[in-house]
Amino acid sequence: MIEVSDLTRYFGDFPAVSSLNFSIEQGEVVGLVGRNGAGKSTILKILAGVLLPSAGAVEIDGVDAVRAPRSAQQRIGFLPEEAPLYREMEVTDYLRFAGRLKGLSPAAVEARLPNALAATQLEGWEHRVIDELSFGFRKRVGIAQAILHEPDLVILDEPASGLDPAQMVEMRQM
Repeated sequence: MIEVSDLTRYFGDFPAVSSLNFSIEQGEVVGLVGRNGAGKSTILKILAGVLLPSAGAVEIDGVDAVRAPRSAQQRIGFLPEEAPLYREMEVTDYLRFAGRLKGLSPAAVEARLPNALAATQLEGWEHRVIDELSFGFRKRVGIAQAILHEPDLVILDEPASGLDPAQMVEMRQM
């Protein structure tokens, strides 16, 4: 599913990631653990196609993510640490917007919306303005946008940070 070879990323002269190699098989759940500044978010952004590597190769489901980023990104659902939410929108309006950005037809968005809302336990909250939601519910909205197009791979950066203990348990179950 994911194959990373000699992945390197520099920011100026600083090597954020250096010659990293790993593979992840379909169905595996993997977490990156390390100190702040260790390069975890950088690795996830490269996997999601948000950042390009300085060197190395990334394959997502057999697709070269550097040479064919759009094709690789269609297989991925990504939630960065700071969820890219339009907080003045209602939950369903935002999810419809996000689905269209991912290339889904309006009919496909409507068909998939109930599953995304159910998976993230947002039923009953779908007509609330995002800015009125708690931090934990805003995280759920971010995850819902990441899974709406039913990707093969979901990448979550710090999905439990800032959550209370009960929300952390729910996040892990989700």
